[in-house]
Amino acid sequence: MKKWLVAASACLLLIGGLFPSSTQADSVIDEKLGVPIVVLGANLTDAEKESVKKSLGVDKEAEVEEITVDGNDLVKYIKDGNSQARMFSSAKITRQDEGKGLVIKIVTPDNITQVTNEMYATAMLTAGIEDAIVEVAAPKAVTGHSALVGIYKAYEVSGETLDTERTDVANDELNLATRFAKDSGIDQDKVAELLTEIKKAIADNKPVTKEEVEKIVNEQLKKFNIELSEADRQLLIELMDRIRALDIDFGKLSSQLSDMTSTIKEKFGDIDPGFWEKVQTFFEDLMNSIKSWFK
Repeated sequence: MKKWLVAASACLLLIGGLFPSSTQADSVIDEKLGVPIVVLGANLTDAEKESVKKSLGVDKEAEVEEITVDGNDLVKYIKDGNSQARMFSSAKITRQDEGKGLVIKIVTPDNITQVTNEMYATAMLTAGIEDAIVEVAAPKAVTGHSALVGIYKAYEVSGETLDTERTDVANDELNLATRFAKDSGIDQDKVAELLTEIKKAIADNKPVTKEEVEKIVNEQLKKFNIELSEADRQLLIELMDRIRALDIDFGKLSSQLSDMTSTIKEKFGDIDPGFWEKVQTFFEDLMNSIKSWFK
């Protein structure tokens, strides 16, 4: 029995050493940036709202501001939006100091079926949202599109003003991204990286004509070895030309997009292989040792 206890203790100690420790500081109210804002889809039932708030960790916050997003908000931020649209995906926004950038986390990944962290992030940069921690949740399987409208509303409630032309373009960008991933069979992360790189090239090269935008789009499609139908390629060119025409500080956007590119590449699968080798070797050695005790 003692040998088993020693083995278990050793196992726990090694795991504690391999994985970074994290301690939760006591939640306090940020008097400068304000409390986190939780925006809930209007079509959630009371039980679903409680489920979503639990997923978003609302109970761990010292205080939150809670608002609801519905079809009227959709019409405000998106041209030709449907005021009768049903809204389920929800979000929590925590403002950060300037320069901290965007941190996106889908906390119910099984229930947000079409939009990825990176798709949200690249669309939010187009809309002008920056320096915030954004968590997205839904109580059941939904596409995830309405969360973006909720994020817009929460951001403005926090004291910022968004350009509705930019939010409309950002929504079209999100729709196109999910369309490419769903209908064209392109990996979701690859779609997000493609859009990010095209926008970064626009920010760096400052094209002045649609033809120059088309050249950038074609170059990036070739770079990522992505083939689109002619109709989809034209949609992508039209979208990026609209982004070019927006009143955006492209110098600042270029820096944000560079950070975004790095974020997209930082996946769990990119962790140093030696880390996982250490874990595997440890457990193999441990099991071999345990087996030897009973010989």
